[in-house]
Amino acid sequence: MKARGLVTAMLVSASAIAATGVAKYAGEFISLGVGGRALGMGGAFVALANDVTAGYWNPAGLSQINYPQFALMHDEQFGNLVNYDYGAAAIPFGTNTSLGFSVIRLGVDDIPNTESAAVDENNNPTNDPARWVRIDAARVTYFNAADWAFYFTYSKKQSDVFSYGANVKIIRRELGDASATGLGLDVGVWYTPFENMQLGANLQDVTTTFLAWSTGRNELISPTMKVGSAYFIEAFGGRFAPAVDFDIRFENRKYASLAHVGAVSLDLHTGLEYQFKNLIALRLGYSDVKQLTMGAGVRLPKLNIDYSFAKFDATNQLGNTHRISLMFTLEAEQFKRAGDL
Repeated sequence: MKARGLVTAMLVSASAIAATGVAKYAGEFISLGVGGRALGMGGAFVALANDVTAGYWNPAGLSQINYPQFALMHDEQFGNLVNYDYGAAAIPFGTNTSLGFSVIRLGVDDIPNTESAAVDENNNPTNDPARWVRIDAARVTYFNAADWAFYFTYSKKQSDVFSYGANVKIIRRELGDASATGLGLDVGVWYTPFENMQLGANLQDVTTTFLAWSTGRNELISPTMKVGSAYFIEAFGGRFAPAVDFDIRFENRKYASLAHVGAVSLDLHTGLEYQFKNLIALRLGYSDVKQLTMGAGVRLPKLNIDYSFAKFDATNQLGNTHRISLMFTLEAEQFKRAGDL
């Protein structure tokens, strides 16, 4: 199924029974994206990432920060059924290095478990579906299904035109009493070949991330290559930034993608941002799941507020997605990056 949000909601309750092998959507919750700025541009952000959210989009871009930064985002989907939360912190370290930490949680909480709540006509508990006549609410229990990702980011500015970085990430999936844990690695680069042009690449799960379930079942998250470009155009008293990203996957998605050759698939993100005097911004985008996105942002002293909107389908049966993210910059002289490159 192409609708990523719907796939994610389904998989948090089904993934524990997957057999060992490359699971096409085992790490899908990681692909949802973070930050109102990037999401307003349809996720076309690999080349533009230059703040604390770069720990997610492209670890190489984290080297661009000059002050400590913190970010928060909350999102509720499908009538508040699915909760998606993100938080991150990053600090400049020395003259050309940055360190960061990010956490993502996608969860469906308080899911009713009626396994032991069915009763027969004599008001006795029963495991025989043929004898079920009703559910005893007093016997209903509840559990959570949650996916977690923890990112530890290192980024270095090698020169004014080239940076590189890496993430070590821990994946944790929980479904009632069952759980899975995995360790992954992302590697990113950022390059500006000439003025106003930026290129970026982020190879996620480069070594293939192995998830071991407590039930004895296992999953593998195959690598994804995200490559992108952005160009800056000064006009109308502000700056336009068109951006294009491609997601290259190796997990045989075939017709669930924009294009494919054998097991290799390709998906597209496009976005456009207009910033006026570095105070306000307007954004449009088109995501890899064929969603039209839009957003806006305002920059206050030490605080950025960004909003993004996405519509799931034409009938609106799945509801719209509104995301607001906050980014706080500890912009004070005593916290500024030490020295110059």
